[in-house]
Amino acid sequence: MNDVGIAFIGGGNMARSLIGGLLARGTDPGRVRVAEPVADLRDALAREYGVAVFEQAVDMVAIPGAGAWVFAVKPQVMRRVCEGLASAAQAQRPLAISIAAGISSAQLRRWLGGDLAVVRTMPNTPALLGAGVTGLYAGEHVEAAGRALAEGLLSATGQTVWIQDEALMDAVTAVSGSGPAYVFLLAEAMTDAGIAEGLPAEAARTLALQTVLGAARMLTETGVDAAELRRRVTSPNGTTQAAIEAFEFGGLRALVATAIHAARVRGAELSAAND
Repeated sequence: MNDVGIAFIGGGNMARSLIGGLLARGTDPGRVRVAEPVADLRDALAREYGVAVFEQAVDMVAIPGAGAWVFAVKPQVMRRVCEGLASAAQAQRPLAISIAAGISSAQLRRWLGGDLAVVRTMPNTPALLGAGVTGLYAGEHVEAAGRALAEGLLSATGQTVWIQDEALMDAVTAVSGSGPAYVFLLAEAMTDAGIAEGLPAEAARTLALQTVLGAARMLTETGVDAAELRRRVTSPNGTTQAAIEAFEFGGLRALVATAIHAARVRGAELSAAND
């Protein structure tokens, strides 16, 4: 994908992480351009990455050569942004890649004038550290080359998972897109509980955060599933079993399921609200 020009519409944190990952993998900065209305963000992108920057997306796409357009703007403004670029999109026929939650591929095609190849994606914030995961869905008109391009771009910040049914993209958002916040909440709760048990605040924070980090590494690096790892550290009648029983009695599994369902429903609501 090093020979394909990439135009980012929006230069916020997720776009920055993708750009940084691409350049680290050898993409020529001259093939990357970014439209970002905020001057400070625009200047930082040019300074740190050496990419071409524009204040207005319409000016950026007026220059031919970008085979992929990455829409990295908020869902609430996606329709306005796309409709403003529809004429250029129809003339240039780029691969449109969206990282916005709750916006369907059909909506993107319609707002861009129809019949474009659209890949809908849902990355998450650990992408900022190169440790993200992205769900991708290839809409109609996306050929093998477009899938490879999208996967190459999003894999610059972590792993990728292709989803065959677009209706499940809201579930992707609920599990992984919003998921880091769930882990942050758990770490926050563990820290507060440690302090309540008498630990100094900094000690409680270090113990909680390093435990989350170490557990995540065991999950991703050992190849052993979560249930088995849990069983291995839960000695009969021990301290871990006491805590796990308290979680189960309190309905942790049902609460997690309820929370993820609520996030999935909200994703669908965002799509309807922006239609």
